[in-house]
Amino acid sequence: MNYRDRIAPRALTAATLALAALLAPVTATAEQAQSVVVSERPMSWTPNVLDGTVYAIAVIGDIAVVGGDFTAVRAAASGTALSRRYVFAFRLGTGEILPDFAPTLDGTVYALSAGADGSVYIGGAFTQVNGEDRRGLAKLDARTGRTDRAFTGAIADGEVHTLVARGDRLYVSGWFSSISGVWRTALARLDAATGAADHGFVPDLRRAGGGLVRVEAMAVSQDGASLLIDGSFTHVDGVDRFNLALLDVSGAEPYVRDWNTYAYRNSTCIWSPSTYLRGVDFSPDGSYFVVVTSGHINEPTKMCDTAARFETDTDGVHDPTWVNHTGANTLLSVAVTGSAVYVGGHQQWLDNTYGHNKNRGPGAVPRPGIGAIDPDTGKALAWNPTKDRGVGVEALVAYPGGLLVGSDTEYMGHEYHARLGGFELP
Repeated sequence: MNYRDRIAPRALTAATLALAALLAPVTATAEQAQSVVVSERPMSWTPNVLDGTVYAIAVIGDIAVVGGDFTAVRAAASGTALSRRYVFAFRLGTGEILPDFAPTLDGTVYALSAGADGSVYIGGAFTQVNGEDRRGLAKLDARTGRTDRAFTGAIADGEVHTLVARGDRLYVSGWFSSISGVWRTALARLDAATGAADHGFVPDLRRAGGGLVRVEAMAVSQDGASLLIDGSFTHVDGVDRFNLALLDVSGAEPYVRDWNTYAYRNSTCIWSPSTYLRGVDFSPDGSYFVVVTSGHINEPTKMCDTAARFETDTDGVHDPTWVNHTGANTLLSVAVTGSAVYVGGHQQWLDNTYGHNKNRGPGAVPRPGIGAIDPDTGKALAWNPTKDRGVGVEALVAYPGGLLVGSDTEYMGHEYHARLGGFELP
């Protein structure tokens, strides 16, 4: 996503604010295999979010939970606005906004993940949930919004940017120095039921030259064996890992795999206090993953403003299998389904290796706001529903019925779908 410098907002200059509007925490997607590409026509029944931005979406059975910094929502066929601050839930297929799911929060929700027991984990910049102290992290009933008091995980400082639940484990990332009463820098693994920190999972993330370490995005393979992280780090557990690292988490003692790439090292991409890497997602079978980036610089040899595929089957140093350039327009989110690599941001084009954000280069194809890439060739698929660009698409979540999309704009597929929409499988 587009990262905003939320550490010291009062000290930001106008130039920094302009950059910050292009940068924010990312959400993870659950790897959902789909044999075909979704329809270009948007779903008619998704609710409208009337202000702010949708940063995260999680699907729990027939319910979708939506998080962001909004204050009001409205059903697609209704003229009545409902007060919902930072989070709400609706029923898939009808768009009915759940009347009982109305938890009270005092800050933005940046991350959501479905629990295994009809629950949803929420993460972000809040300090209270339903009148109780719950800094940055809480577990709710996905239908009622009630707080699960058995889950006591919380951060002591900072924010949560990404959550991924796998079985009895919950991975938490963002920028923080302590969680559940133990020291952890930007990344932790908790007991999914209690929120207690896993004392066997203590990754040492560092940044050369100092500065705040952040994990902006992460993904966990569907089998739970691999953890992929990107962020503002240069070393993980004492080995060089420039903004991107792959960890084996299949056993009791996780370790950094001997998998590495120099693709994101020494880049001239603009990256503010965080990394220019924005979103990551594994393929459904875990054999590869895709990274999307910002950077505002277009050079064919650089990885700014690109989507790139990397293989996971062997260790060693890896070059990307393919790279798709937007031409200096940020990509913020990615969802890999096997039939497509969906990417969202505020891009104008894909396949724009030799163009720029003001120029369509040779071979470039228009894909405003949202697009799909062939997983094998790395070239844009014909799928082109179009979307208002704005800051861009912050959340892409594939689920058994199709693809859900969260953003800060109001039109998708030439129809009004304010900040939330989706595409069904044909």
